[in-house]
Amino acid sequence: MAGTALVTGGSGYIAGFLIRQLIDNGWTVNTTVRSLKRESEVRGWLNVDDARLRFFAADLENDAGWAEAMAGCGHVAHVASPFPLGVPKHPDELVVPAREGALRALRFAKGAGVKRFVLTSSMAAIAYGHGDGGGIYSEADWTNLDNPGVMPYPRSKTVAERAARDWVAAEGGDMEFASVNPAAVFGPLLSDDLSTSIELVKQLLEGKVPMCPDIGFGIIDVRDVADLHYRALTAPGIHDERYVCSGPFLKMIDVANILTANLGGQAKKVPTRKMPDWLLKLFALVRPELKQLVAELGNVRGGDSRHAMETLGWTLRPPEEAILATAHSLIERRIVKA
Repeated sequence: MAGTALVTGGSGYIAGFLIRQLIDNGWTVNTTVRSLKRESEVRGWLNVDDARLRFFAADLENDAGWAEAMAGCGHVAHVASPFPLGVPKHPDELVVPAREGALRALRFAKGAGVKRFVLTSSMAAIAYGHGDGGGIYSEADWTNLDNPGVMPYPRSKTVAERAARDWVAAEGGDMEFASVNPAAVFGPLLSDDLSTSIELVKQLLEGKVPMCPDIGFGIIDVRDVADLHYRALTAPGIHDERYVCSGPFLKMIDVANILTANLGGQAKKVPTRKMPDWLLKLFALVRPELKQLVAELGNVRGGDSRHAMETLGWTLRPPEEAILATAHSLIERRIVKA
C-alpha cells in the first residue's frame, strides 16, 4: 500500500526519518514547514526523491496553508509540536500551540477526507504527576494534570492528546486515529538542528555537565520512532489506538558510562560521578531552569512498549546503539569537537 501522506513539521527530527521511510516505500509526501525559505535546506539533508516530496508553509496557530497541504492526502502524521530547551514563562506558551495545532490539523484532515491520522504525542502525556518514585507506564496511563508540579511540556502534550481524542470521538466520523508516545529520542542526525534529547549528549561530551544528577528517561532510537509511526499509518484495522514508544529507562550516569566505555579519548570530558541531590538543588537556586530537573530526582518514568511489539510487529534497537549513534553524529559533524 502506498499513496500520499502529509507529515507535519518536516524540518523536525522524527519527521525527517518518517519522510524518508515513506518515500523509500513508494509514498508521495507532503510536508509543512513554517517558512518555505527552509525548503532547499531541508531537501538537502533529507536526500530523497525530490519528485515525491512537496513543501507547504503552515503554522500550528494559523489556518493558512493547511487545506493545500492536506489536499489529496489519505494519511496524516501530525508530528509538529513545540519543544523548547528551557521552561516558558507561562505554560500556555506551549499548551495553546500544541492543542490548537492538533485540532487544526484534525479539522483540515477531515475536510480533505483523510482516512488515517497519527498524532505524535509523548511519554510526557503518560508518565507525569503520579507522585514520587514513578514506575513503568503503559498506554492505559495518563499524566495527572491535577498535580500542580507537572511542568509545561508534559502538560502541553497531555492537553493536546486528550483534546485530539475528544475531537475524534465527537467529530472524526470514519477517520481512523492513533497516537505514538515516544520517550527521549536519540540516534543519528540528519542535520545540525539539535533536539532537547540530543542536546543532553552534546553537553555530556563537551563536559558542560560536571556530574550526573539522579535523573533518567526511557531511551528510543529515532529510526524506531519513525518506524512505529509508519506502522501506525499503514497497518490495517487501526482505530483509537495508543502506542508507548520507549526502550529501557536509563539514568544520566548510565548514558555517561555508555559514552566513556565506547568512545575512548573522544569521551574524555564526559562526567563519571553522580551529583549529590543537594548540589543540584543548590544550583537550581541561581539557575531557575534547573528546577524541572530537581522535580525529577530519583524518579523512574519507564514505558512498556509490548503493545506495539505484539500488535504491529515493531522492534527496537538497544539503547546503546541509539546513544552512540548520537555521539558519532555529533563528532562527525563537528558539532562536538572531541
